[in-house]
Amino acid sequence: MKKYFLWFFALIALIGADQLTKWWAVIALKGNDGISIINNVFRLMYLENHGAAFGIMQNKRWLLLIITVVILAALSFLLIKIPHEKKYVPIQWIFIALEAGAVGNMIDRIINGYVVDFFYFELIDFPIFNVADCYVVIAAIAAIVLLLFYYKDEDLEKIKNGK
Repeated sequence: MKKYFLWFFALIALIGADQLTKWWAVIALKGNDGISIINNVFRLMYLENHGAAFGIMQNKRWLLLIITVVILAALSFLLIKIPHEKKYVPIQWIFIALEAGAVGNMIDRIINGYVVDFFYFELIDFPIFNVADCYVVIAAIAAIVLLLFYYKDEDLEKIKNGK
């Protein structure tokens, strides 16, 4: 039970950090050209994203909310099924980060109808993103690395069977 409280507080802290940075972005960046951190490389720049990653599914707010709820339910189900062994701690934290990213952007969609983005890599003209997006991308990369190099088939069977 103690582990669930830790997960909950970590989830709340990550969501809080995301929402705090978005609040700052609205106050400091909205309505201006942004702040150059590294000239012609990295800029903080306000954007209202009415879609999903890379601007796909523009103005599909309700569909994106439904997809997010389904993903959150699946992640929560898997998180509860993961064995409470030291070996599975990394994947548990990956799921927490994925949930925090999903919830952070879902809050924006519910409250604003769009997601606040503000990190912009000018050098490669990468789509503007936010802290919640960072959680999702870093967690996804970590999950791929763990699945390819750390967890074995029998470890994944233990997760699947909830043992």
